[in-house]
Amino acid sequence: MDLYLVRHGAAKSESEDPARPLSKEGRRTVEQVAELLSARGVRIDRLEHSDKLRARQTAEILATRLHPAEGPSRVAGLAPNDDVEPTRARLMEEPRSLMLVGHLPHLGRLVSCLLGLEADHPAVQFQMGGVVCLERDAAGTWTVRWVVSPELLAPGGDVGPMQRP
Repeated sequence: MDLYLVRHGAAKSESEDPARPLSKEGRRTVEQVAELLSARGVRIDRLEHSDKLRARQTAEILATRLHPAEGPSRVAGLAPNDDVEPTRARLMEEPRSLMLVGHLPHLGRLVSCLLGLEADHPAVQFQMGGVVCLERDAAGTWTVRWVVSPELLAPGGDVGPMQRP
């Protein structure tokens, strides 16, 4: 089972818009990531997101490129400070490929728990619009397959050349 964890794209500040929709830059970044995932053949059965506007907008952009069979849907338990245990337990039984669009610190804690670490022990660093792909084997063990950091994307949505300091 493949699990794709996505941190929502950059959002407007609360003072700019209390609903905190995606910013222009956030939308552009998510579109680039969606294009990359599509071009690389990522396939998902379901796409779930939190009830926050920025997560829903991120999920909608991803859905336009990845065409999940069931379309994007809002689910409880993906808010920034929600307990990760119910989501972890549900994922242990999930047979299909799934993409979750959420927030920090929830996503970071979820990855740590799935990998068998303490919830507050950071295992990966999520960037806004970034994706972490985990795989669960037949024994129920999770491993990190890959991570997409939007800062590595070139303006056209392709992976750009690696820069040395």
